[in-house]
Amino acid sequence: MSAGPAAAPGGDDPRTLELARSLERVRTRIADAARQGGAAEEPVLIAVTKFFPAEDVARLHRLGVRHVGENRDQEAAAKAREAAGLVQGPLTWHFVGQLQSNKAKSVVRYASWVHSVDRASLVTALGRAVARHREAVAAGDAVPGPCADEDLTCLVQVSLDAEERRGGARPQDVVGLAEQIAGTDGLRAGGVMAVAPLGAPPGPAFDRLLELSQQLRQSLPEATAVSAGMSHDLEEAVARGATHVRVGSDILGPRAPVG
Repeated sequence: MSAGPAAAPGGDDPRTLELARSLERVRTRIADAARQGGAAEEPVLIAVTKFFPAEDVARLHRLGVRHVGENRDQEAAAKAREAAGLVQGPLTWHFVGQLQSNKAKSVVRYASWVHSVDRASLVTALGRAVARHREAVAAGDAVPGPCADEDLTCLVQVSLDAEERRGGARPQDVVGLAEQIAGTDGLRAGGVMAVAPLGAPPGPAFDRLLELSQQLRQSLPEATAVSAGMSHDLEEAVARGATHVRVGSDILGPRAPVG
């Protein structure tokens, strides 16, 4: 499925070789989990590049990564602009962190997916932001982002532990929120996302997320995405039907302290 470290593009660049080795390990874990779980397809790997430079995004792209995630708009917006000059070929940006409504107009300029939609007001803000972005592009006042031509894919983030600071809609609100997304011009209801509860086995939480995904698909059959699993729990997520996994530190290494 992927080239080993010895075949990594980038010659003798030590950082590229380091990323190639860690990326190969993660890809192997995903493939093994998908095979053991009987998945029809392997999930999409999203490399979460928070706190790492655009040069690493370009290195990962040369290694075959086509999906990159960020969870802070200020960093993501600048990095996406810089990476545009470094990356040759397709690259899809996913916003995976909590999102303030006033950041919607920035996010729609670079992101194709938002994984963290958890309230009605954010749906409204994203719909308005897409509409205004398209108007600005049509008038020649903005550089076209992915949402200029395609609807923004939005996932409903589900709270599985009632921890408000981590974001997420209540399970009973998932279908209604997804239906609001589907009914908003410029947006597409893609499915669900969740982060496993802290200090508890992730399996039961991912089982619950799969149940909610199945309920949602009864109302919106096209909303098939299940974004779940990170560096420490991707096997449990893949075994329970994850279609997208979000991996940061196990690919890019430990993040430097902030502040």
